[in-house]
Amino acid sequence: MRLATFQPLDQDASEIGAVIEGDRIVRFNRARPGMAQDMIDLITRWADLEGEARQLAAAAAETLPRDRLRLLAPVPRPEKIMAIGLNYADHIAETGQETPKSQIWFSKQLNAVAGPFDPVQIPKASAFVDYEGEMVAVVGVRGRHISRDAAPAAIFGWCVGNDVSERAWQNRSSQWVLGKSFDTHAPFGPWITTADEIADPHALNLRTLVNGEIRQNSNTRHLVFDVWAQIAELSQAMTLEPGDIIYTGTPGGVGVAMRPPVALRAGDRVRVEVDGLGYMENGFEPEA
Repeated sequence: MRLATFQPLDQDASEIGAVIEGDRIVRFNRARPGMAQDMIDLITRWADLEGEARQLAAAAAETLPRDRLRLLAPVPRPEKIMAIGLNYADHIAETGQETPKSQIWFSKQLNAVAGPFDPVQIPKASAFVDYEGEMVAVVGVRGRHISRDAAPAAIFGWCVGNDVSERAWQNRSSQWVLGKSFDTHAPFGPWITTADEIADPHALNLRTLVNGEIRQNSNTRHLVFDVWAQIAELSQAMTLEPGDIIYTGTPGGVGVAMRPPVALRAGDRVRVEVDGLGYMENGFEPEA
């Protein structure tokens, strides 16, 4: 099932719904008012609401075509956005660093959230904006000390993401949070593909294209620390909550590793694709 947060073009409020064949979205809020307040509420109560959600999607009584809405980030205000660094062998090699013996984590702040087709800013304070195409995991249950074996059951679904990075700020110190948290620098979507739809999340092709040119082309089987290991590690330190977002790592091919390095510029378009999860495409614009 594909679940989306969206805004009809003729209203200010956002809604949630299911993406169905024919490029339409079933409007849960119209078909069943009060069913769920937002995506986090839907995820939290999924055990009780899944049957109803699937019935509404099958009936398709209240729908809206894609050209009459704006897709938002599926979870517009997650409690946490965590991201792992140096997690593909080819990306590690292009940075000239050694394979980490333990997982390297940083957070992206909520101001960085952006929709899957929204403009992304080239900040006024920026010297080098870069892309990092990734598979994104969406946490489905509240949990602490989740074992590797239990980790698959903790995932609600999957998205496509771009861990947009301001390299000059990222490299100012060993703490990457500022360089990873500029406004609009965490676009993800286009929707959540529920976990039951993906037989093996560690066997998905991932591509990033800049202005139509393929820059990253890999497969999630090349993760150094797979998602189950990531869940087990994170949940030792923090309680994971429904709707938390996890950027799972980027493969080789980033702009800063090109010779010479190539930063994103105003007017560039970055498209990230993950097989089975869809694609997102963001245009890069100067900060107003």
